[in-house]
Amino acid sequence: MPFVTRTVVEMDEPKIKHFKTTLILPDMISEAVNAALEKKGQDLVVLNLSTSGAFTDYFVVCSGQTGRQVRAIVDGILKMLRENGTRPSHVEGYDNGEWVLIDCFDFIVHVFTKETRLFYDLDRLWGNAARMEFSNSN
Repeated sequence: MPFVTRTVVEMDEPKIKHFKTTLILPDMISEAVNAALEKKGQDLVVLNLSTSGAFTDYFVVCSGQTGRQVRAIVDGILKMLRENGTRPSHVEGYDNGEWVLIDCFDFIVHVFTKETRLFYDLDRLWGNAARMEFSNSN
């Protein structure tokens, strides 16, 4: 039951709400999006930083309602990475659960509580990046 496929046009359940440009997501990022959506991640955004000279090519950013849900989303993403033979170089903030960062070299996943996401506002900070937004269909 894939949610996102390599070509964004063939999506099943998540609906693209808004995008500035068409992005073809690498497989691992599509899998990370699916894993976050399966755990009811909210306000999910993929930012393409590859042309910005940033230290990574993509940010995957999403929110959870509580610290417990943030950790569940992170657990789902980490499980998917293990199943695909990938190990992140670093995971930070898991114990606190307000902002968890998963560094996978080519992409970084940020999972926030809603309040923490509003405070740090990464979406605005990287506002020039091409972006794709996803939502659960329920």
